[in-house]
Amino acid sequence: MPTFILLTKLSPTAMKDARTREQIGREWFETVKQKCPEVRWIDHFALLGQYDFMDIYEAPDEKTAIKVSMITMSKGAVKAESLPAIPYKQYLEVIKDI
Repeated sequence: MPTFILLTKLSPTAMKDARTREQIGREWFETVKQKCPEVRWIDHFALLGQYDFMDIYEAPDEKTAIKVSMITMSKGAVKAESLPAIPYKQYLEVIKDI
C-alpha cells in the first residue's frame, strides 16, 4: 500500500485547552478508523513549527488519503495535507534513467 504523510495545523481554539486535546485526538482517530478502516497507521508525531502534528500512514489510494484529510479538517484542523511518500529506493529506481 502507498505511504502518506499527514501534516495538520489545528485552530487556536482546538489547541487552547490541553486537557481536551487528548479527547479530541481520540475522537478524530476513531472517526478515521470507522470511515477508513483500510488505513494502517505507522506513527504519530507532535511538531514544533508550521504544523502541529505529523502522521505517517498507509492507504490503498489517494481517494482514501483525501478522506483522511477531510475528516481531519472536520475535527478542528485549519489545514491538513496528505502527501504521498515514496521510499527512497523506489525514488532512485524512477530517476535512474533521467
